Amino acid sequence: MPVISGLLVPHPPLIFPEVGQGRENDIADTVEAYKTVAKEIAAVSPDVIVVVSPHSNMFSDYIHISPGPGAEGDMRSFGVSGVKIKAEYDSEFVEALSLGCAAEDLRAGTTGERNRALDHATSIPVRFINDAYGDFTYPKYVRVGISEMPLEEHYRLGQLIAEVSEQLGRKAVVIASGDLSHKLSDDGPYGFSEYGVEFDRIICDVCYDAEFSKLLEMDSALCIGAGECGHRPFVVMAGALDRKAVDSKLYSYECPFGVGYAVASFVVKGPDDSRDFLDRYLDGAMGNAAERKSKESPYVTLARETVENYVKTGRVCKTPEPLAEEFTKERAGVFVSIKKHGELRGCIGTIAPVTGCVGEEIRSNAVSASTRDPRFAAVSEDELPFLEYSVDVLAPAEQVDNADALDPAKYGVIVSLGGKRGLLLPDLEGIDDAESQISIAMRKAGIAERDRNRVNLERFEVIRYR
Repeated sequence: MPVISGLLVPHPPLIFPEVGQGRENDIADTVEAYKTVAKEIAAVSPDVIVVVSPHSNMFSDYIHISPGPGAEGDMRSFGVSGVKIKAEYDSEFVEALSLGCAAEDLRAGTTGERNRALDHATSIPVRFINDAYGDFTYPKYVRVGISEMPLEEHYRLGQLIAEVSEQLGRKAVVIASGDLSHKLSDDGPYGFSEYGVEFDRIICDVCYDAEFSKLLEMDSALCIGAGECGHRPFVVMAGALDRKAVDSKLYSYECPFGVGYAVASFVVKGPDDSRDFLDRYLDGAMGNAAERKSKESPYVTLARETVENYVKTGRVCKTPEPLAEEFTKERAGVFVSIKKHGELRGCIGTIAPVTGCVGEEIRSNAVSASTRDPRFAAVSEDELPFLEYSVDVLAPAEQVDNADALDPAKYGVIVSLGGKRGLLLPDLEGIDDAESQISIAMRKAGIAERDRNRVNLERFEVIRYR
């Protein structure tokens, strides 16, 4: 049996009366919409419900699929005891999905579980659905997390969920559990940002027209600036509906607490090969990469060719001609950054020069950024056509007394305390103020926030080549 529908739902803990203590009345439309879609699920009685949660076990380069016979959740972390939510897992589905991921070289599976308990983003839809079933036998579930890997990997996971559903003859529903922006009002969790308004507008548009290409094309700076937690779960759900015609419906949208909550459904009506959103997205990315390559600076060409040669041969191949004078006449620290479809894929650099010239610094750090960044798996050969590079050549750093001397659009920052040192480049997406810049650099250095007034601050300028 195929995937029969996808759902987009939020997960505010206060939606439970035990937690909300009356505040759930401020999202009455969301509560009623949740109950409606839960009853619709119970009416079609799926064999399995796949819940994609942004708050399950999460890794940077691996998508976790929860193993075992099942799990329980509660609301104790939100100050409420006595609430119990149980989910029985479809172990056969989990095993088949894990094997499918391994066969397709998708970094996903059941390895590395750190917390078996149901997270709140899973517990909330499970409770609504189980309540809708009443005294009948509850459905079986599969809990899937997300990662920091590129969006197409999450879409591919959704495609594999649909394939396993067909393979096992399971009638499946895929639920993307995710809140929208957390930056929709000044008194919200993270203040107000226009990014939040734009993010929620795009998601609501998708709920109306089911044009999933908008999810894949969404700029990472927009997602970061919006402070959302639903984008990747939505992409997994979209992948499960790949090449399927759907009837889409937005049941509700609210944001009374500065956080966007949407409830929507996408009911499958039949096959539709024209809705091949990932293939179209990758074709467009190939064209964009070719255009960038034709316009890139010599610094970026050197980084790109170094990565391509190293990934294909395992060696740092020298260019046929000696390095041009612009690469050999000076020494400087260099950072090489690599992105894939707008998402960071690797970034390694040196604050001060460690090789004989800028050209060698680029070569060394390009190899490290593509294969040795601990946050990511090494770049594979099939990724090379989609990679985007930038090279930052650093000017010498200078000491500053406080954050007033910083400007994240112009200056990078180096924070240090004792033997710990962290650096953040200037002009990064989603970083608009000096305090945020310092905080992120401190986290990179492993310096506690309580030591903020003790850190040493330096600033530096860069010449960025694209």
